Amino acid sequence: MIWSSAEQLSRSEMERIQLDRLRATIERIYHQVPFYRARLDEAGIKPESVRHLQDLERIPFTLKTDLRDHYPFGLFAEPLSRIVRFHSSSGTTGKPVVVGYTRQDMENWTDCCARVAAAAGVTENDIAQISFGYGLFTGGFGMHAGIERLGASVLPISSGQSERQLMFMQDFGTTVLVATPSYILHLTEVMQAEGVKSEDLRLRVGLFGGEGHTPEMRQLIMERLSIIDTQNYGLTEICGPGVSYECLEHSGMHINEDHIYPEIIDPDTGAVLPEGSEGELVLTTLTKEGIPMIRYRTRDITRLNREPCRCGRTNVRMDLVRGRSDDMMVIRGVNVFPSQIESVLMTIPGIGPHYQMIVTTEQFMDKLEVQVELTDGERLERYAELEHLTQEIRQKIRTTLQIGVKVTLLNPQTIQRTAGKSKRVIDRRHDKNF
Repeated sequence: MIWSSAEQLSRSEMERIQLDRLRATIERIYHQVPFYRARLDEAGIKPESVRHLQDLERIPFTLKTDLRDHYPFGLFAEPLSRIVRFHSSSGTTGKPVVVGYTRQDMENWTDCCARVAAAAGVTENDIAQISFGYGLFTGGFGMHAGIERLGASVLPISSGQSERQLMFMQDFGTTVLVATPSYILHLTEVMQAEGVKSEDLRLRVGLFGGEGHTPEMRQLIMERLSIIDTQNYGLTEICGPGVSYECLEHSGMHINEDHIYPEIIDPDTGAVLPEGSEGELVLTTLTKEGIPMIRYRTRDITRLNREPCRCGRTNVRMDLVRGRSDDMMVIRGVNVFPSQIESVLMTIPGIGPHYQMIVTTEQFMDKLEVQVELTDGERLERYAELEHLTQEIRQKIRTTLQIGVKVTLLNPQTIQRTAGKSKRVIDRRHDKNF
């Protein structure tokens, strides 16, 4: 189901809407946000000089540190009397990122999230169980409103309490599951422990976000739950969930580009890259009233595809995020993304989906340790088999990364589970205690 006519605009129609909305946004922030006025003045840009979409490239980037430096309301473009909702980012140190929504922002956000659900095939006949946390995190409330707008029934169970989650799935006949992929994998472990099989449930589709997952992890989720796995993408700084979403073609995530303008830049130089290049995603909000974002550096690595999709949608698609420019580790001169490790591990029988990467420095040399759980803890007693498995993992990682790593096999359930984003990388290179 295509929810909005904006998903089928011609490229010329879309660009006309984008330019009109961009010019209106630049006009607003210049007069209402001192931070942006100063940035534009420094760059020698006046609102009236923005005549083409390409003029956006002359405007400086907005960084996450800018939001923290102006905590809590310094980047707001509207008085608090017009703000009807606050949200804040999770998983950060120091002052959090705070965003505010006007009533119109809430309407636009809800519509964007409705597109996410519709593209995955959700209808008014579904029962959607939302296993995101409710609170300052945008995920729960955003998807809740979007799915309700479609007419589906929403079960706002929130995160955690996995046994209770399974009870409601069985008793209510839940058909749609909204959560992080890492939590879903944990939930399948609880299912196995409780003796619950996928055929005992009525689940048919998953709307997974909050963190990315590799094709290998997607395959594992689909096998364990017998569902359609779809990913969606969002950032607190932009709107929360609803930035982009997969349709049933699974050929990239459609960006709601009538509300959000995307660019791909070289993460090192900041230069806009040619069409089809892989680089860092930069986003500009086109309709956000409460706290507009101009050229916000997401740090996520992807590429754009403006060819129409087989599903009938014409809005630009982004590849599934390959990694983050700030999560990328340089180990002995090699760029390493956690997703590369995950892709290797998901192909090896007997290995669970939960892993961690520990980075340390020994004698001025970076060392990478990959800790991964076994699916059968009794294998730890079979030393020859264990050594063979360790060597297999080490060799496959070396083939992928071109560097050697230490591999540590752990008992099942050793790595901490979480209903939110999993912490895959522990970097101890600058920790004096190690």
